[in-house]
Formats: sequence, structure tokens, C-alpha cells
Amino acid sequence: MTDSNLPPQDPNAAPQPSPAAPLSHEQDVQWGSFAHLGGILGILPSLIIWLVFKDRGSFTNTEGKEALNFQITLVLATVALWVLTTIITVVTFGFGALFGFLTYIPWILGVIFSIIAFMTAKDGNHYRYPFALRLIK
Repeated sequence: MTDSNLPPQDPNAAPQPSPAAPLSHEQDVQWGSFAHLGGILGILPSLIIWLVFKDRGSFTNTEGKEALNFQITLVLATVALWVLTTIITVVTFGFGALFGFLTYIPWILGVIFSIIAFMTAKDGNHYRYPFALRLIK
């Protein structure tokens, strides 16, 4: 029994995956808050959560972008502080190494603000970091 209304299928064609189901509200809030909490470990958790769930939940999309933008800002700040510390060290013949602790400041701020963002997002409220480059719109 074949249906004459269906288009003929190529027997060599690979089966097409079905789109992922949308997240429930609770799952959407959960993954959105995890995108912020993952910032404690660095940029990868926020990036992975945003890429996987951005089309499945609007809250996760918004919070994932916010967390990812903040993590990108922290990476750029860490690199800038490392370059600055290195230049100062070279110019001052080694005394700039005393400022090496400055490269830990973005990480400390990342941990603090990621926890604050997680605590806010887990209740279903959007969080906006006080400073972040908005590179991903």
C-alpha cells in the first residue's frame, strides 16, 4: 500500500533528523541559569549551552548570550592585563612582575558575577552583567 500523494523517496538518501522539542519553562530557566553558573569554569560551558539550547527556549537564548558576552569580555580583559603586565615587566627590568596578580582579577570577578547571575536567573529573572561587551546580539 503506497500513498500516491507522497513524493517518491530516494532509497540512498539519509534520513533527516527531526527538530528538537522546545524546552518546558522549568527546563528553559534551568539551562539559562546553568549558562551563567558555567562561567565559573570559563567560556566553554556558556558557549555549549547557548549553541545547543538557543533555538529551544527564549530564556536560555537570552541568558546564554548574556553569559557568553560576559565570558568573552573576561577573556579579553585577561589577555589585555597579561600583555600589560608583560610590557611593564620588560620596561622595568622585572619589577612589573609584582603586578602579575592583576591577571587574576577577571577570574575573580567572573566567579562572583557568575554566581550572582545564577542566583537571579534560577528564579526566572533576567540578569544583565554590569560590564560586558555585547558582541553576540
